[in-house]
Amino acid sequence: MIIINRRPIVRKMKSDALKQFKYGLILLFVIILIGTFGYELIEEDFDLLESFYMSVITISTTGFKEVHPLSPAGKVFTVFLIITGIVTVAYTGGKAAQFLIEQKGFKQRKMEKKMNGLSDHYIVCGYGRMGKQICEGLEEAKTKFVIIENNPVKILNLEEKGYFFVEGDATSDDVLQKAGIERAKGLVTVLDSDAQNVFTSLSAKQLNGNIYLVARAVEDGTEQKLMKAGADRVVKPYELGGLRMVQLLLRPRVSDFIDIVVRKKESEISLEEITLTKDSYIVGKKLSEADLKKKYNVMVIAVSRDDGKLIYNPSSDTVFRQNDKIMVIGPAKKLAELNEAI
Repeated sequence: MIIINRRPIVRKMKSDALKQFKYGLILLFVIILIGTFGYELIEEDFDLLESFYMSVITISTTGFKEVHPLSPAGKVFTVFLIITGIVTVAYTGGKAAQFLIEQKGFKQRKMEKKMNGLSDHYIVCGYGRMGKQICEGLEEAKTKFVIIENNPVKILNLEEKGYFFVEGDATSDDVLQKAGIERAKGLVTVLDSDAQNVFTSLSAKQLNGNIYLVARAVEDGTEQKLMKAGADRVVKPYELGGLRMVQLLLRPRVSDFIDIVVRKKESEISLEEITLTKDSYIVGKKLSEADLKKKYNVMVIAVSRDDGKLIYNPSSDTVFRQNDKIMVIGPAKKLAELNEAI
């Protein structure tokens, strides 16, 4: 099997296009100089500025009236200048367009190469108002993610932000595979319609049965369809928004505390969920033996068992098991250290 390294070829093509564009600019500058001095030599009534002006409007085919009436030699020279100018401008513009296209293609290939190396990342389907908030939250948490979007205007916004993205329809298997669905840890679908979210959920679960999937439901009655399609959690924005407003009315201080902890604003305190693997050193130990409070200055507020049982405020005799999900609160830096350790 013959392996061809395309990187030098791509770089050479990119370099050639840039060089040719630079040559085109130099040639255009030379033609303007020729035109400027040519008019001054041929037409006695032209000064240097008028000659330069005539040269520019001729090459650009602007169509303004001559500064002074041209002699027969001046007319012939103008025809020569128009032809050479048009050819040079067309050549330079073409090379500029070629360079920009190759530059965009180079960036796209570079991004795709990086995305191919991603694993345990998250996929965000849809970059609308909710999708934007999700991406900002994932970025704040320093989590790897890929966005699927097909709106050209939003694609430009994603390019400006430097996000990983795949342009296309999230309901398509090919597009999901480009986003690394087989290697992804989780997926959230917040597309414009419930039907699109249902189709995306179905496709995602077929391609990766272990992926954790969160979907948005707008219409009443869609929740069950999304759950049947494979969604692990379904979010109803209006319902959550209503409950949030009730909490702000009845328990404003509690809501403020939750915002500070969960959204990590105005405080170093954070809340983390950590899954215990078989290699975690605290598996098989009691909470008192793990001594997480002393070592990391964190507090275990709940333990979620693999069978779905939730132990709130676990006692010191609670034994940690493999696949337990422990909810821990404490300083963000210490939580990061704990996550790395267990």
